Amino acid sequence: MSRKVIVIGGVAGGASTAARVRRLDEFAEIKMFEMGPYVSFSNCCIPFHISGTVEKADNLILMSPEQFKAQYNINAFVNHEVISINREEKYVEVKNLVTDEVFKETYDTLVLSPGAKALRPKSIEGVDSDHVFVMKTVPDLKKFMQYAETHEIKDVAVIGGGFIGIEVAENAKKAGYNVSIIEAQDQILAPLDYDMVQIVNRHLYNKGVHLHLSDGVKAIEADKVVLQSGKTVPAQAVVLAIGVAPNTQLAKESGIELNDRGYIKVNHHYQTNDPDIYAVGDAIEVKDFFTGEATKLTLAGPAQRQARAAADSMYGRTYVNTGVIGSSSVKVFDMNVASTGLNEKRCKEEGINYGFSYIIPKDGVGLMPGSNNMFFKLLYAYPSGQVIGAQAVGLGNVTKRVDVIATTIMLHGNLEDLKELELEYSPHYGTAKDVVNHAALVALNILNGEFKKVPVSQVRELVENNAFIIDAREEDEYAQGHVINALNIPLSQFRDRLDEIPKDRPVYIYCRSSQRSYNMVRALGQRGYENVYNMDGSFLGISEHEYFNDQITGRKPIVTEYNFI
Repeated sequence: MSRKVIVIGGVAGGASTAARVRRLDEFAEIKMFEMGPYVSFSNCCIPFHISGTVEKADNLILMSPEQFKAQYNINAFVNHEVISINREEKYVEVKNLVTDEVFKETYDTLVLSPGAKALRPKSIEGVDSDHVFVMKTVPDLKKFMQYAETHEIKDVAVIGGGFIGIEVAENAKKAGYNVSIIEAQDQILAPLDYDMVQIVNRHLYNKGVHLHLSDGVKAIEADKVVLQSGKTVPAQAVVLAIGVAPNTQLAKESGIELNDRGYIKVNHHYQTNDPDIYAVGDAIEVKDFFTGEATKLTLAGPAQRQARAAADSMYGRTYVNTGVIGSSSVKVFDMNVASTGLNEKRCKEEGINYGFSYIIPKDGVGLMPGSNNMFFKLLYAYPSGQVIGAQAVGLGNVTKRVDVIATTIMLHGNLEDLKELELEYSPHYGTAKDVVNHAALVALNILNGEFKKVPVSQVRELVENNAFIIDAREEDEYAQGHVINALNIPLSQFRDRLDEIPKDRPVYIYCRSSQRSYNMVRALGQRGYENVYNMDGSFLGISEHEYFNDQITGRKPIVTEYNFI
């Protein structure tokens, strides 16, 4: 007798589970119920229709019910909501949202993939106004686009600086709107550390996107957003991108066990407390790769893996649940951003001892046209040297490098492993010592105590305290811009000017991107200087770290001129 599988919810989790079941069992009866009008669509691409990058909203629809039936022999029903689950008699009640008809459907195995809903905090006055939108589904997108076309919209405010918020802001700006991003925290893009996100801030600032940080929303009015500080942001349309909550009310009413945050609890095969009911996607808790604890991760890639594992478990196949590390990327106008694993904030929260290397190499051979600076941060556990995270920002291919780190993390690799990786090389795409090899070498030098450094985030404090700072670049470079109280002693001259470098106080050295300063630090260390520090990022890093906050606060810069090339 064939197995009957009912799937609640489509898109990445539900549709992928149904398709995998079909590949494993040609004779299974599979029915999928989706309460929305589309059973499979690319929700990750939704913001790109605003700018016309995705020409038509309907291009976001990946498969229709008819295609599911024709290609997979799966019966997919849209506009059908499962309103109850009878676990004892193993049937669900389904409501046709078009006709209001309610009917029963039995199952042998049930899969929950209800997804998550965009948050609309009732604490914000005016949050339910007609000009306030979310960007979770294709209908959400169409509602925004129709409103924007029929009203004289000039200003769009995006509330939330996560990936969706940034993508909506970018595409709205490309579409010709004046765009503001409002973020209650002190930074956008939470997976990045504060030092790395400053590079993105500068890019957004230069593209004309207004960032309002550390300021939450009090009220949304007809033509503006009122912030907690009392400031107002012009907006005839507002997009909420402040997170999601799991759609788990049905599961809760059915006696499916949830965690304290409302996510469905599952075992390593994605079974709920009812062994005949599986759950996948944005509504479930997942295992953190590093801590083994339950967490949440609303990404399509993990949902795809969960779908395969759940279907395999139904047919007796084993699965090793490694947990999630959280790998993600986003395009911000011309800039690419990627991260994986732990950042400094998470390490501190989890009490993990860590170190990091921060480098700014070129993403190709420097003399090749089109080579760009890449800002790369590699985190490792101390003292083991196990690789635990990375962040990269640049105009070039940062995602490749972060994927290498993600692979290293999943294979429990350490800095020595990363140093020895043999990666392809071509002048257009990298250097003979690839970025990840370079970052590992620097990290090993730090781990082994071969030199000392200070992070770019401490440079302002050093300047304000009149620390002894050396600019190791050549005189013409120094003349074009430097840290305000730095003494120019080029690497090419320092051996003849040792009498200018004190041994009785700390000495901090920078150059353009930390290579020449590193060489000077190593040489001085061998000459008896015990308190010599290399500055992370050097002048490029300092300029990037300081620029945005200098512009929006009006504070006195610590450099005479910025340098970004």
